[in-house]
Amino acid sequence: MVNRKELHPESSPQAAYGALLRTSREEHGWKQEDLAARMEYSSTHISAVETGRKCPTSRFAHSADRALGTGDLFQRECHKIKHGALLEGFAEYVGYEGRAVEIRLYEIGIVPGLLQTPEYAQMLADSAVRRGATTPEQAAERSMSLTSRQSSLKRLRPPMVWVVMDESCIRRTVGGAAVMSGQLDHLLEFASLPNTVLQVAPFEMGERRPVNLPVTLLTLPDRSALCYAESQTQGHLDRELSSVLPVLTAYHQLQAEALSQAASVAMINQLRKGIP
Repeated sequence: MVNRKELHPESSPQAAYGALLRTSREEHGWKQEDLAARMEYSSTHISAVETGRKCPTSRFAHSADRALGTGDLFQRECHKIKHGALLEGFAEYVGYEGRAVEIRLYEIGIVPGLLQTPEYAQMLADSAVRRGATTPEQAAERSMSLTSRQSSLKRLRPPMVWVVMDESCIRRTVGGAAVMSGQLDHLLEFASLPNTVLQVAPFEMGERRPVNLPVTLLTLPDRSALCYAESQTQGHLDRELSSVLPVLTAYHQLQAEALSQAASVAMINQLRKGIP
């Protein structure tokens, strides 16, 4: 079949949902247009859900079950996406992240997920399980998702990645000296790559810091820009240019105020050697 996109259901719950929808549709011998007519959605919408670019809604899931005769299968899977290990909205973001040509990150308190070592990430996951904030199964799902996301940075044509980390990210000890030593080494390796820029926003920036919450900005192949941010319970993906541009401007201001990559690497090296 021409232009048939390969699916990767293991990459996220949203991708698994899309693969299940495609399989169910093809078992009926239907094209996307056929299913779209029965569900009262556009074929473009069906395609976006199948390829993980759009998150299914409860209404969409109910319509899919009715059209495909699957009982409440798609409604149950939709509920898992919205109430599973990953924040609502995050699965949709991951679909865009894997296609982005530019990624801009700002993080406070912890090393950004894309830059975490397995040991560092495991310590955070184990802590969440001990607190009862998540189950072991959910922690494992998050780990799989993180591994898949990190692998996208190593694809044939990797994205350009800019990272600004608040100084608290490298000074907050996670997992003890050995884990932090490995994590700092990994940050130094990341900074040496040809497609990355790593900067530290030092404490001394004070009130000059223009961004006070973690944020991610994506540039897609068509040069459209997206902004993703999280609360404690939900992720929000913003595609409106009027909303994204002010955040992009603030990010550029943040980069201008942050330490240069050379100075940031020097600071990380000092910490790596135990120098305060």
